[in-house]
Amino acid sequence: MNENVKSGLIVAIAILTLVNTVVLLTSDSGVSYERTAVANDNASSNAAMSSTVANTADMNAQDAAFVPETPQMDPTSISFEKMEHDFGAIEQNTTNPYTFKFTNTGTEPLLISDAKGSCGCTVPDYPKQPIMPGETGEIKVVYSPGKQKNMQTKTVTLTANTEPATTVLRIKANVNPGAEGEAAMDPNSGTIQLGS
Repeated sequence: MNENVKSGLIVAIAILTLVNTVVLLTSDSGVSYERTAVANDNASSNAAMSSTVANTADMNAQDAAFVPETPQMDPTSISFEKMEHDFGAIEQNTTNPYTFKFTNTGTEPLLISDAKGSCGCTVPDYPKQPIMPGETGEIKVVYSPGKQKNMQTKTVTLTANTEPATTVLRIKANVNPGAEGEAAMDPNSGTIQLGS
């Protein structure tokens, strides 16, 4: 590789790194990228290399745009009345709601940033606004077993500004397959008949 090309590339990378570092250190609102134009009139290969460096900076800026902002809040604590609920015996294809009640037992506002069920059959709904210290809130969970049967245990994982950051709630149910899933012996004919 031509020494001028190597030198030009090293200078371009150093300038880009320096500019990005200065922008990151002086930015008040998080990550910010500025396009840096690096031009060298000595050779067309230097211009191509500069274009590649500028395109890389553009891709980095686009990647940074897809990172969701998470508010920085001081940690607090959460306490649930119950962390597990047993629905008992339920039927297939039913909708089974339950509400987990909690209290912010810390000294800072509680912000739940996410709640995910362990499968699509378990759908949680959680408060999006901060819960102040001493206040209560609810996590509403709907379990719809569909064609699942027998003993089932599902989880809901909450992410919040707590220590630890995740809390796991559990639901259980014994799902009765019903007449549709059961086979019965016809005593008159000796054949097996499926439920209708």
